[in-house]
Amino acid sequence: MGAAAGLAALVPVYYLTEAGAKALRMGTAAAGPAPAGLACLAAVAVLVAVLTVWPAAALTCGVPLISAGALFALDTEAALGMAATLPWSGVLWHGLPAAELAEPPGTLAGLTGLYTLIGALLVLSALLPRRLRSILSG
Repeated sequence: MGAAAGLAALVPVYYLTEAGAKALRMGTAAAGPAPAGLACLAAVAVLVAVLTVWPAAALTCGVPLISAGALFALDTEAALGMAATLPWSGVLWHGLPAAELAEPPGTLAGLTGLYTLIGALLVLSALLPRRLRSILSG
């Protein structure tokens, strides 16, 4: 059940992280606030906190995120080619920034290391002792 929860959470974590990073970049470029970016990354933080309760869920979601981050860090062209094959339309919620044609989903969050950071936090939480795993575990 934990592995299924981790796989189910992988898609929203991936796309919300990218949407949050894009919204923050758009806010910075406009020299204004970016509440959509904060909301997206807060939603990712909530999902990560919930996933850390189950080690299997944390590993199942964290390992692909680390792999995506490593691919962006080591071979950007291959990562962009793979990201270009991912669906974008129909995945986002209304009002969040979408991917540009020249920038496939995952590009900004992958290049900035957000996927690696989130994946590493999930994997490390699965390796911690049970009493230190999550604030939600009681």
